[in-house]
Amino acid sequence: MILTDEELVSKIITDKDTELFEVLYEKFSKNIYNKCYSFVRNEEEAKDLTQDIFLKLYLKLPCFEGRSKFSTWVYSFTYNHCVNYVSRNRFKKYEKRLGDTYDIENYSEDKEEPNSLHESTRRRLSNALKEMSEDDRSILVLKYQKDLSIKNLENILGIGASAVKMRIKRARERLANSYSLSYQ
Repeated sequence: MILTDEELVSKIITDKDTELFEVLYEKFSKNIYNKCYSFVRNEEEAKDLTQDIFLKLYLKLPCFEGRSKFSTWVYSFTYNHCVNYVSRNRFKKYEKRLGDTYDIENYSEDKEEPNSLHESTRRRLSNALKEMSEDDRSILVLKYQKDLSIKNLENILGIGASAVKMRIKRARERLANSYSLSYQ
């Protein structure tokens, strides 16, 4: 007898059957690993993330209410976990860079007021945007200031979705580099 994913989940919850959980693992592990890898671009990190996700999935199975397909719930769970992981790591790296740059203990209170710091950041970002090529600047403005979707950008630029995403990615990287160079 072949069980649906939802029936498997129900049996795992009621019977606490870890062998049945292995069936779910076998079915979803490759897709989860691939999603993790798409976020971190590192095999070992993706494997670790995949294991973390399965551990948390096992603990969270009772939260699955069956309002969607189990595969949709797993995909959403994986996506959210990866986004949180990448965001935390990006913040930690940024925090470390700041710690390396600033000596907090010897920081003078009168260096910059919060408003002037905000103004300084805005000015640096504006200058970095001005230094960019017209193509890079326009795709970032359309995406982030005009809030256009990838589909709309495809139609405007006459290129495919993957080309739009790659242009946005490269433009963001160039902006980040230019912005960080303006800080030095």
